[in-house]
Amino acid sequence: MTDDQPEDRSAAGSSRRAAIVGVGGAGLMTVLAACAGSGQTSAGIGSSGSRASAPAAGGTGTPPATRAGTVLAKTTDIPKEGGKVFPDQKVVVVQPSAGEFRAFSAVCTHQGCTVSDVSSGMINCPCHGSMFWLDGKVMGGPATKPLPEVAIKVDGDTISLV
Repeated sequence: MTDDQPEDRSAAGSSRRAAIVGVGGAGLMTVLAACAGSGQTSAGIGSSGSRASAPAAGGTGTPPATRAGTVLAKTTDIPKEGGKVFPDQKVVVVQPSAGEFRAFSAVCTHQGCTVSDVSSGMINCPCHGSMFWLDGKVMGGPATKPLPEVAIKVDGDTISLV
């Protein structure tokens, strides 16, 4: 062995560490870029310069009420003292009592997950266990804010977004 061998090992170790840190940093940048995703700034201005719509409370994406006129269901599709989730529209429609229909954002106010179902008189979020009454108010956390109400129209036996 020569006297300069330990220095070579040290230099090789430093190079390996630098390479690993570099790869890890590149991976972190990829993840952060993916999380940023929408191309919107904090002011709500998209990359095209147009004003973007505000996200639903606690979530991201287009708020449900922007698709006015969308037919959601027949009144017979919504069980009394129950409801149905429409994940594509991010809306949950409930029938708290016979003939009374209400709709709420299906985006949980805790961390933006889409609620999964309506059962036992509650709207349920699968992500962290938040539960909401049929009036949108929080029944059990971790959510602390109610689901925002969404305007609907009942015309005969058809329920649609306003």
